[in-house]
Amino acid sequence: MRVSLKKAEQGLKGVSDMVIFKSPKEIEKIRLSNQIVADILNKLRKKVKVGVTTLYLNDVAEKLAHERGAIPAFKGYKGYPYSLCTSVNNVVVHGLPSKKPLLEGDIISLDFGVLFDGYYGDSAITVPVGKISKSAKRLILTTKEALYKSITKAVPGGRLSDISHAVQSHVEAAGYSVVRVFVGHGIGSNLHEDPQIPNHGKPGIGILLKPGMTLAIEPMVNEKGCEVEILEDGWTAVTKDGGLSAHFEHTIAITNNGPDILSEIIGS
Repeated sequence: MRVSLKKAEQGLKGVSDMVIFKSPKEIEKIRLSNQIVADILNKLRKKVKVGVTTLYLNDVAEKLAHERGAIPAFKGYKGYPYSLCTSVNNVVVHGLPSKKPLLEGDIISLDFGVLFDGYYGDSAITVPVGKISKSAKRLILTTKEALYKSITKAVPGGRLSDISHAVQSHVEAAGYSVVRVFVGHGIGSNLHEDPQIPNHGKPGIGILLKPGMTLAIEPMVNEKGCEVEILEDGWTAVTKDGGLSAHFEHTIAITNNGPDILSEIIGS
C-alpha cells in the first residue's frame, strides 16, 4: 500500500478518530479470513519451484480462495488486475504475475488477501526458489525476525511508533534498509483502514494502542538502499539500486493479553 504522508503523520501525532475498533466477534471473523489466507500461502509456498510461473501461482491462489467461499481481495482493488502479488528478487511489492518461469536462486514474496463473510484477511511471505545464496537467506530471516519483533510491541498502552521502531532498529542493525514509501495498515471490513503503520520512526509517539485494534504489520526490507521506483505498469515497485527485497506480513489483533496473530496457522 502506498503511503499517505498526511495519514501516517496523523497517526504518529496521536490522531485516532478514524481507527475502527473491533468487537471480539468481529475479531473472530477477521481470524477466519486470515486462516484462509494463511492456508493458501502455505500451499503456495510448497508450489514455489524452479520453472513454475508466477501466473500459475496466481491462478492456484484464486482457485483455492473460491473453493473456500472467499473472494480474492486484491483483484480489481484500485485496478489491480490479479489476485496475488508476486514480487521476485528486486521487486519490493505489487509484482504482477507473469508467464516468466522462476529461476534457481530467486526469492519471491507472495502477498495475498481475501474477503470472507464481510471481513478481510491479509498476509505475505518471502520464500526461496531452489537453493539461494547465504546473503539472500539472511535477508529473508532478518525481515521475518523484524515482523515478529514488531508484533511484540502491539500491546495496550504502547504507541504506534513502537511497532515502527522495532522494525527499523532490527533491520538497520543487520545492515539493511527499511522501505519508507509503503506502510502497514489497519484492517477489518475494509482492506485498508487507519492507522497507517510506517516501518521506521522513533519509539513512544503516535496513537495509543488499545484492545480491539486490528493491524496488518508488514516490514519491507531492502538489501541495499531504501529507495524504490514504480515501473511503467503503474504497480511494480522495485529497488532503485537493483538490490534484493523481502516482505513479510501478519494481521494481528491487540487484546488485553497482548498481540494475537490472526494470520498464523493455528497449531503451527
